[in-house]
Amino acid sequence: MPAFLRPLALFLALLLAPLPVAAQEADQPDGAIEVTDDRETDIAMANRIRAILREIGGYEDVTVAVNSGIVTLRGTVLDAVSSQRLNEIVSRITGVVAIRNEVEETTDVVRRLDPALERFMERAGQTVAFLPLLAIALLAFIIVATIGVLLARMTQPWDRLAPNAFIADIYRQIVRLAFGVAGLVVALDILNATALLGTILGAAGIIGLAIGFAVKDTVENFIASVMLSVRQPFRPNDAVEINGDEGKVIRLTSRATILLSYDGNHIRIPNATVFKSRIVNFSRNAERRFLFDLGVAPDADLARAVTVAQETLTALPFTLENPAPSAWIEGVGDSTVTLRLIGWIDQNHTSLPAARGEAIRLSMVALTEAGIAMPEPTYRILDANSDARTDAPETDRRAPASKAPAPETPLNVEAQAESELAAIVDEERTQGNPDLLRREAPTE
Repeated sequence: MPAFLRPLALFLALLLAPLPVAAQEADQPDGAIEVTDDRETDIAMANRIRAILREIGGYEDVTVAVNSGIVTLRGTVLDAVSSQRLNEIVSRITGVVAIRNEVEETTDVVRRLDPALERFMERAGQTVAFLPLLAIALLAFIIVATIGVLLARMTQPWDRLAPNAFIADIYRQIVRLAFGVAGLVVALDILNATALLGTILGAAGIIGLAIGFAVKDTVENFIASVMLSVRQPFRPNDAVEINGDEGKVIRLTSRATILLSYDGNHIRIPNATVFKSRIVNFSRNAERRFLFDLGVAPDADLARAVTVAQETLTALPFTLENPAPSAWIEGVGDSTVTLRLIGWIDQNHTSLPAARGEAIRLSMVALTEAGIAMPEPTYRILDANSDARTDAPETDRRAPASKAPAPETPLNVEAQAESELAAIVDEERTQGNPDLLRREAPTE
């Protein structure tokens, strides 16, 4: 081999050489080793180790040999843990120089099943011996839980404390749950297993959190039902507008608010939507305003038109004196001036659509009789020789030839339709379905 390759070959030989195996180093005796050749000492050490293994048990198939303080262990054990314990045990014997552990884990099915069968029989015996105490713990749980059920079934305290039946039922559920947990604590205390309660509650908390995320919308709807039942922003038969839906309130359940629309349809709105939406309650105040616009000719006497319109609204028998009717010029268009008229009615006795319609009819009659012209679009028809290329709309500012006589009294504007809808709502509320609304509840 060339000289320049010898260092490289030496390096590769050292690198590829097998490392010394540190076998049996765990739990080996340490300290100074006294080299003796005492056969009686070796026999005494072997007997001592065998006696210890017999007392411990589980090492019946393990043989012990000692030569010059070196202990050799052979045989089989049930598992690797038992094999490792041999080193711990033997290393405590005085005079042991080294331990050669050649014990293997057995593959005998019968030997491996025997400990499991023994453990099963032992636990079965413990369970039988534990049955009387378990029966006492179970009896204590049943007694405490029964007390909670009986308290929850009582109606007087919960109905008096709760604002409605829904909240009272929640109180009852809380009482049942509290007494159920108390009964569980008493039972576990009798069994001396109160440490298990923390595990149970922790697992229940994790499961409850997972369920809460899974049914977030349902939980949100339930909380909204509780808040609405306490606040009660509307009453039965109130005319409301919720999230663009308008109608009369039939009932509030634990999941939804049910309205009767003016078309006679049921509208079911989830309580979570109701709680977050803008709610317009038209029935909270008896006074309600109607509004409409009328157009007059631009060359008419506008001051007179405003005065006539306001006097007409004031003279109507169904409009209220306070707040008083009013009229003003709202805007100017291409060929008309817009008058805005408003009036107030008692919606408990007067129909808003009927009152608004009568106010429009009678205001138009009054303006016509006062000579206030209302523009009507007209078109000029030109012949073929005309220079005009388009037809331009014009406004006929002349007063109409005939005048409609004003009646002495307006037509019937009583709230008959509203009363009939209210009767339908009252009839549906008598069907016994659950309802969280109360007419006597405090106003929000």
